[in-house]
Amino acid sequence: MPPDFDTNMKFKFSILALLLEVIVIVLFGIFVDYDSDPSGALYPHFQDVHVMIFVGFGFLMTFLKKYGFSSVGFNMLIAAFGLQWGILMQGFWHMESGKISVNIESMINADFSTATALISFGALLGKTSPIQMLILTLLEITMFACNEHLVTKVFKATDVGASMTIHAFGAYFGLAAAFVLYRPGLTNKHDNDESTYHSDMFAMIGTLFLWLFWPSFNSAIAEAQVTAIINTYYSLAACTIVTFALSSLVDKRGKFSMVLIQNATLAGGVAVGTCADLEIHPFSAMFIGVIAGIVSVLGFQFLTPVMASKLRIQDTCGVHNLHGLPGILGGIAGIVVTAIKTETRNGHVLTPAMQAAALGSTLAIAIVGGALTGAILKIPFLGQVSDQNCFDDSAYWEVPEEETVPEIHSSHRDEHSRFEAAM
Repeated sequence: MPPDFDTNMKFKFSILALLLEVIVIVLFGIFVDYDSDPSGALYPHFQDVHVMIFVGFGFLMTFLKKYGFSSVGFNMLIAAFGLQWGILMQGFWHMESGKISVNIESMINADFSTATALISFGALLGKTSPIQMLILTLLEITMFACNEHLVTKVFKATDVGASMTIHAFGAYFGLAAAFVLYRPGLTNKHDNDESTYHSDMFAMIGTLFLWLFWPSFNSAIAEAQVTAIINTYYSLAACTIVTFALSSLVDKRGKFSMVLIQNATLAGGVAVGTCADLEIHPFSAMFIGVIAGIVSVLGFQFLTPVMASKLRIQDTCGVHNLHGLPGILGGIAGIVVTAIKTETRNGHVLTPAMQAAALGSTLAIAIVGGALTGAILKIPFLGQVSDQNCFDDSAYWEVPEEETVPEIHSSHRDEHSRFEAAM
């Protein structure tokens, strides 16, 4: 196996992971302390968001037939590191007396920052190593925190459900990285880049968890929480009906596509995020959900193949259609709403100009940051897998014998001794 595709991570991954954790612990020791006036009122919302991060995102990506271990396992790895790093990167912008205060709200925001890395992971799913994903998480959350501060504190724009700062940012960061990390060898569909009946069922579990808890995601830090819950709920419901309808309509035989049901049904939650806690009326939230469903379904059906063949962007999970396009739609909805009615947040009037600036800056920072990160991830010896062994757990995991592909046996594995042990 060529050095560039050496997947033996015994020392490389362990040293990097332990080094990062030591750095985080030291920084926590220096800068982080308990909030002087803690409250547990937001804990139910934190639980919901936490489930979305670890269970929802993790299982949504288990659709690949031989990549379930990596989908759930690497998702957990990214989330566990990201929620620690997010506290620091976001906290540095809000320090008081040289300290970062930790409370339930800051933990929710840290989970939000982790979501950006998980969305980008979806674009790169099956083609990157855990070493590369730790580096991406480190860099992306750092850039996310800078952009979030720019959007909320400098432009003073609203984005309570983070259509722009999380979904659009994570999607286009991941897509830019995927463009730089383009693999010509995967131009023709890889044998493992497909689902099975059971892998799609596991992925649908992720969809259901995300769908059920999305109102909590959009309302967790909202001023008008009930309004955000209602708007998100009805946007998701309308989006789901439209997705089922279009899924049947675009299929030649009129059948439903599990890919569309797993993903496009969630687009309404993404798109309504920016104006979730604004009084836009439930019918407007439903309209946003309808548009999001249409955009997402058409994106999966027609845009994804074009991006892969013409733009050299291999988007494994279709994050462009679930997070990217609906995220932009959410940003546009925020511009429209603030243009036609007066809304105030934190004592200032929201303006369409600042909402547009927030959307523009988010896309620019995400694309440039993603491309630069992709260039860093191309450095050899980061444990990246070869084209032949993409989308396969056995490159990085001990897989039960009946699932192991013979071509990817690790050099240190003693099959004979394992057989004797089984006897």
